[in-house]
Amino acid sequence: MKKINVLFVCMGNICRSPTAEGVFTHLVLEKKLTKHFSIDSAGTHAYHIGNAPDLRSQKAALERGVDISNLRGRKVVFGDFEDFDFILAMDDENHSILMAACPPQLQYKIHYFLDYAPQLNIREVPDPYYGSGNGFERVLDMIEAASEGFLQHLHDTQKLG
Repeated sequence: MKKINVLFVCMGNICRSPTAEGVFTHLVLEKKLTKHFSIDSAGTHAYHIGNAPDLRSQKAALERGVDISNLRGRKVVFGDFEDFDFILAMDDENHSILMAACPPQLQYKIHYFLDYAPQLNIREVPDPYYGSGNGFERVLDMIEAASEGFLQHLHDTQKLG
């Protein structure tokens, strides 16, 4: 059985995309579907290669039972466009960067992550890095909704049995 390869992408790979990787991995584990997936995250920029997720992201995720402390930042590489079935961008800027870097015949793999949570009526996961207050919790709410929606989409389109 071929695994469904999923890559979550934000700018630096220390807030939104590792949070999405952790939340989706946790959901897949809860649903006992791990054998069906390969899940990763990356950034479009090389700012934080090798770094753990932002401590605020780690704390917010851990408060919801998701440990992302073992993840490390990496940059999107050309091979990702071939290797992953779904490349899920967090916002317009990163979506545009991915589309510009991706060979035209593989661009169908690139999607906005929040398109899988249409009930939120937004397309971009805001970057909580420079914000204050409950930005990381708000991002988690969005990511949880999109993770559920993405998994449902895979069931509905029979990509997942």
